Amino acid sequence: MTRKLLLGLFLLLTLLLIGACSQNTHDQGRQSTQASFKLDFEKYTLDNGLGVVFHEDKSDPIVAVSILFHVGSNREVEGRTGFAHLFEHMLFQESQHVPQDQFFKMIQEVGGTLNGGTWEDGTIYFEVVPKNALERVLWLESDRMGWLLSTVTDEAFANQKAVVKNEKRQRVDNQPYGHTNYVVHKNLYPEGHPYSWQVIGSFEDLQNATLEDIRNFFTTWYGPNNATLVIAGDFDKEQTKTWIEKYFGEIKPAAPIEEPKTQRVTLSETKRVFHEDNFAKSPELNMVFPTLEQYEKDAYALDMLALLLAQGKKAPLYKVLVEERKLAPSVSANQDSLEVAGHFGVRIRAFPNVKLTDVEQAILDSFRKFEEDGFTDQDMDRFKASVETSFYNGLTSVFTKAFQLSQYNEYAGDPGFIEQDLKNSLAVTKEDVMRVYNAYIKDKPYVLTSFVPKGSTDLVAKDSARFPVDENDTSDPNAGREIAKTEIEPIPTSFDRSVPPPLGADPAVSVPDIWRTELANGAKALGIEHNELPLVTMSIVLRGGKLLDPAGKIGVANLMSDIMMEGTKNKTPIELEEAINDLGARIRMFTDSETITLEANMLRSRFDKALALVEEILLEPRWDDKEFERIKQETLENINRRKASARSVASDVFNRLVYGADNPLGQPTIGSPEAVESITMADLKDYYQRNFSPHVASISIVGAITQAEAVEALGTLAEKWSGEPVAMPEIAMNDTPSSQLFFVDIPKAAQSELRVGYLGPAYSDAEYYDATVMNYKLGGSFNSVLNMILREEKGYTYGARSGFSGSLHRGPFLASSAVVSSATYDSTRIIKEEIAKYKQGVSEEDLAFTKNSLVKSNARRFETQRALLNMLEQISLMDLPNDYIKRQEEVARNMTLERHRELAQKYLPDNMVYLVVGDAETQMAPLEKLGLGAPVQLNAKGEKLDMSN
Repeated sequence: MTRKLLLGLFLLLTLLLIGACSQNTHDQGRQSTQASFKLDFEKYTLDNGLGVVFHEDKSDPIVAVSILFHVGSNREVEGRTGFAHLFEHMLFQESQHVPQDQFFKMIQEVGGTLNGGTWEDGTIYFEVVPKNALERVLWLESDRMGWLLSTVTDEAFANQKAVVKNEKRQRVDNQPYGHTNYVVHKNLYPEGHPYSWQVIGSFEDLQNATLEDIRNFFTTWYGPNNATLVIAGDFDKEQTKTWIEKYFGEIKPAAPIEEPKTQRVTLSETKRVFHEDNFAKSPELNMVFPTLEQYEKDAYALDMLALLLAQGKKAPLYKVLVEERKLAPSVSANQDSLEVAGHFGVRIRAFPNVKLTDVEQAILDSFRKFEEDGFTDQDMDRFKASVETSFYNGLTSVFTKAFQLSQYNEYAGDPGFIEQDLKNSLAVTKEDVMRVYNAYIKDKPYVLTSFVPKGSTDLVAKDSARFPVDENDTSDPNAGREIAKTEIEPIPTSFDRSVPPPLGADPAVSVPDIWRTELANGAKALGIEHNELPLVTMSIVLRGGKLLDPAGKIGVANLMSDIMMEGTKNKTPIELEEAINDLGARIRMFTDSETITLEANMLRSRFDKALALVEEILLEPRWDDKEFERIKQETLENINRRKASARSVASDVFNRLVYGADNPLGQPTIGSPEAVESITMADLKDYYQRNFSPHVASISIVGAITQAEAVEALGTLAEKWSGEPVAMPEIAMNDTPSSQLFFVDIPKAAQSELRVGYLGPAYSDAEYYDATVMNYKLGGSFNSVLNMILREEKGYTYGARSGFSGSLHRGPFLASSAVVSSATYDSTRIIKEEIAKYKQGVSEEDLAFTKNSLVKSNARRFETQRALLNMLEQISLMDLPNDYIKRQEEVARNMTLERHRELAQKYLPDNMVYLVVGDAETQMAPLEKLGLGAPVQLNAKGEKLDMSN
């Protein structure tokens, strides 16, 4: 996992992680966080230099373990890049006392989850497990820290090199704008600067690396004296200290390591470059300024500057580019503060055929507007208010606490800097923002990158030069892989580490108490009182969604959930946005196939005011014509951009194939260009009048609020909201008549997207969960059959999976993967053959793995408000009993080999749809050897092509 994916995951979970805070009141009457809070921790250091941090949280019977190595791509040298990311993969494979591919299996089998991530400045590994498995995690982590080198062989290196190459193809080479970071960094940072190359490395460097190169890299950077170990959750401190000393104490430190020195950069003039993108459908402009590293005072002010310039409807970039000149559907700006340098960027993905010269000028005009119009203290307070809710949300997970504590220890030198970090954010003043704007942005040189669709160089910003980008490597990963076994002497240890430590008794897990009621207007309400944090999270889910769209106008429901967030009867779009931000709340609305959801998250102290806004959004739509036209154009552009993603094309076409072209479930919720163009405001008003009824609504509430308090608060909504019952349409379902092979051409694609499946059972089917248990070993986990063969054995892919996705209606069983283009036929053949083999049964060992993984993981299911809200929504939508999770446990526990085989033969039928989205010129013909006939060629909409010409 590279830094962008890693940070995306962490930002989804939390923005800040800190402890309890005090609240004061501004003159304006809005409560705001003051920086007096504390997150309790204990820190000590082993004799070998390993930093250890403890944080106790007894609220759930789980524990998180993270190890952060202070080594990212900034420790590499030019010509030997990608090593840190490569070792992120290799450390999961095997170590001297942990056999091949057992790391994932051992964690999953105890009911845990795990992953890792690499970015410019570091590499982190983490596990979250039931508390009885802590010693086993410490054994595993210590073995790969101290006893990995004896398994770093040419064979292991070649295997993971292939996996990393596939990750690069999937994340970079086969994606629109995938090379943006490469082009920006190569022009912003001078040759030899540690940020001038990419975290994932280059194909050439990975290919040229020797075993000696990577072994030396590990020896230099992966010692205990260059790492922080964090334990967070429910554990015994003294016992854990004993285990840490036992497992980590004898690991020898690496040679002393010098801390990285600041390496800020400057530009003497603006650099203007462009790239023709094989996959992009619309032009993209990036304007990037060199700034400074993390934790500096100016970095906090630059963060605030980015928000003021780009976030919200008052932001000058939004006003000029989106609202006034209609050059783009959205705007973004961010300050990226890294360990030794940083940069400030504005990114604009424009509408098709927009000239990027006009976009550049609009950005500069936005800067001038920012100077002329200025901003208020209240504008800044709104952004700071969201921090208050964000850091409380961060407290809900022991994993995110562990991650942040390790970050602060390694890069700020103190886990307690978590407290100062928030103080620094809240201390930013208007004067600070204008100072950094003048110092780093105004009239300063920048890097300007234009990414345009192939053949559209007329859209490039003026005076730009073409910038060369590395060619894709689509070679067969098995070519030349006759690799001799490397014999390496084992590393000595003071005791026998080959036997995994025993597990403690499984912790008791109970489903939280759930209350249910029906409001006077017919809406269902249910909730869970969860008092760990002063937060409330709620949702209003309306059944229907896309299924209630009028014939020929799929996309109405999707536009509904967008337009209803654009103001209310009494509030303009800007006034609604500001009212939400004043509370530090998060309110959003979205549509899927079967539901529309209005969701809110807020501090308990602001629940009543936030609920009043939710009521206003739900009951008093504004129907703003100006915003409607903007949203339509933005939606059309989103549809256009989906065509650029092979993954999106594969998903849309597969659904059309299994459901049928006329079935609404076979069409994207966002709609088609033709349908969206035809939708009017009258269509939205009609949808609202017919379908926004409390009779199809369920309200879920989780947080620091009792049933009595919640029901009383919802009473006002029940009084105001009325409606008639809504008839749900009958959706006809067709079984797959026979196996067929289909192909969608994406010329020059570096990877092929594979989809194999059929229309499986609905969630309500009596055997749905049974089938899910049956699939687990086939494609439901990292150690599944499909992933082990296609990723670990063959090196064809970054990942392969399978699963059932039924809901209120039947949903697909789907096996999927993105594979290197040259392995398209072989990968499809393997999926076909392995599904057939799986129907003959699994081993006792595999069945035991499945049972343990699924049952024991329930210890992690009730930790966060988000998890509890999802559970309530599932209970309500599917009409499940409160203890349905316990009933599912019984299904898994009682699974036998005979029952497993029976389910596989029933729910893995011979008749399946086979879809390949890739380069037809090189990959389509070999697929005829599958025995499924000649591939039927389709376009990106899933329509059959006329090949007669």
